[in-house]
Amino acid sequence: MTSATDGEHEYRLELEGITKIYPSVIANENVSLKVKKGEIHAVLGENGAGKSTLMKMIYGVAKPDAGQMKWEGQLVNVENPAHARSLGIGMVFQHFSLFETLNVVENVALALPGNPDLRQLAGQITEVSNRYGLPVDPQRLVHALSVGERQRVEIIRCLLLNPRLLIMDEPTSVLTPQAVRKLFDTLRQLADEGCSILYISHKLDEIQELCHVATVLRDGKVTGDCIPSEETPKSMASLMIGKELPVPEHNAPTSLGDVRLQLNRLSKKSDDPFGTDLQDIELEVRSGEIVGIAGVSGNGQQELLYALSGEELVDDAQAVVICGKASGRDLPDQRRRNGMGFVPEERLGRGAVPRMSLTENALLTAHHKGMLKNGMIQFRLISEFARKCIDNFNVKCGGEEHAANSLSGGNLQKFIMGREILLAPRMLVVAQPTWGVDVGAAAFIRQELIDLRNEGTAILVISEELEELFEISDRIAVIANGRLSPSKKLADTNIDEIGVWMSGMWDQAQPAPEATTNA
Repeated sequence: MTSATDGEHEYRLELEGITKIYPSVIANENVSLKVKKGEIHAVLGENGAGKSTLMKMIYGVAKPDAGQMKWEGQLVNVENPAHARSLGIGMVFQHFSLFETLNVVENVALALPGNPDLRQLAGQITEVSNRYGLPVDPQRLVHALSVGERQRVEIIRCLLLNPRLLIMDEPTSVLTPQAVRKLFDTLRQLADEGCSILYISHKLDEIQELCHVATVLRDGKVTGDCIPSEETPKSMASLMIGKELPVPEHNAPTSLGDVRLQLNRLSKKSDDPFGTDLQDIELEVRSGEIVGIAGVSGNGQQELLYALSGEELVDDAQAVVICGKASGRDLPDQRRRNGMGFVPEERLGRGAVPRMSLTENALLTAHHKGMLKNGMIQFRLISEFARKCIDNFNVKCGGEEHAANSLSGGNLQKFIMGREILLAPRMLVVAQPTWGVDVGAAAFIRQELIDLRNEGTAILVISEELEELFEISDRIAVIANGRLSPSKKLADTNIDEIGVWMSGMWDQAQPAPEATTNA
């Protein structure tokens, strides 16, 4: 690793007047930014503020329309990601850049120069993953990995490149608290060794704890900077969104209605040899409540979501009962007709078709809500519905006819969440509801879920963010090794106890102490 004192120039990276214009939006306008050697530099902003576009230009994925970039004091035009890597720039993308049909070691090899020996590389991956607390099996196929496990692969791939500038776009969005702690230790160690880090995150407490300095973007322009350790998450949120951060209002449910989701000894052997088998899962979710499921990524969440959505059928139809109807053998469309809405953890590919317009993506799940008449698509109605999603959830985009993959990750997440919430299902299953969403929008989405619950919808939320689950849930359970713990009311548990349960130790666990961290 390059020492922080190597070379005469103080700055590793300097951006001067960077501008990027797309047909429907000015993504970046006259952005200037300097990153010192050994500095952890945060870039803050709402979804659509231009953060990811700026990082892509540094990494050579996109080309600026104006401005210049200096690398260690020398003007440089980064031609492509391979050129960026040759300079010593690595990037962990918010949207994963992995080939799903290849395994982990093959994906890592594609980012490395030359023709590395795969057996030797697999050993390096195992060593790095163990050292930094990011466990992943080198031989697993990527399509079988959860989003949290894919995030680990992206980070490990970058660390193996021994970068001099590491760009991290929402690196902890689907990591567990334990993995985040390990990652922070790694990043501090890298910075001490001279590596510069550009860090994008909507988790302001992370920024405050980790970063030396922060630059704030709003509508593609630099609007200020700060030293995070001298700020509070609240003050940084005000800098970022230009107003005080909203706080969701969550009261205990006044009354519970009928059972909308019932799992009866749900068991399912994973088709993936490296996957997790579901074992005798039992759960009820009633009208007017939010049940949260916590857990370390890779403990059966993906298999449970497939079994709930109908993408994987189970042998016993009674193992999954949706709104009183045995649905274990029903396909996804029939489950929606039975009353269930669904938000998967993968935005692009499962939550939305990348190249289809927002209107067409709205039609995919809203067609049974009067958007078809005698088999004919009611384009006016579906277009109005898509516009309502955009307006109500403040989705920054060029319009409802723009493709899903033209949106930033956070804005696409807002659209998908808005689409399912506005359909007002009787039962809603949501995975990672605020993944990659800025703090203001995350608070809004969480409030929308609470409001939907207050209107009588039963909601099941699967999330790896414990604080999110404690903010919106009425009951919380834990999934570990394919088993589901008993659920506990929010007032009867705390983050510490749930953290212990995430290791699968609820059978031996002692009663929760006085809850002091229920927020």
